[in-house]
Amino acid sequence: MTGRQKIFSRYDLRIYLQWTKRWKRPPVIVFTNGCFDILHEGHLRFLQEAATAGDMLVVAVNNDASVYANKGEGRPFNVLEMRMNMLAAWPFVDFVAGFSETTPAKIISLLRPDVLVKGPDWPVEKIVGAKMVKGWGGQVKTIDVGINSSTTGIIEKAKKI
Repeated sequence: MTGRQKIFSRYDLRIYLQWTKRWKRPPVIVFTNGCFDILHEGHLRFLQEAATAGDMLVVAVNNDASVYANKGEGRPFNVLEMRMNMLAAWPFVDFVAGFSETTPAKIISLLRPDVLVKGPDWPVEKIVGAKMVKGWGGQVKTIDVGINSSTTGIIEKAKKI
């Protein structure tokens, strides 16, 4: 599958994922989300590890207005389409969808993943959607790939140059 074939609206993706639940062996759907503004090794390793938690990895990406609301002036550096295309190019990412809200609660509720994953900076009790996913019998996991890298750190370092 090429990158562009992996990018869906959240509603089209919901229809597809609901259809997979009728398969003889339904896939385990793994979900994560983020801004993914400037991709770095931490993102790469995190998403590679997240993909191993199930059969299909769905990455939800904050739209530009949502990134601005969460991160502030000057963000995002890269527009939504570019960020989604970059994520979709990675072979371990199965689906990419954008969302406009400041939290992923609505898209999690819509897609109903089996596994919700976030990085180690998120205690499970603070992960948006954790109660929902656990409520329908899913799992919530945090993944620590041991790489201390962040987009904000990259931006701060670049400002000093």
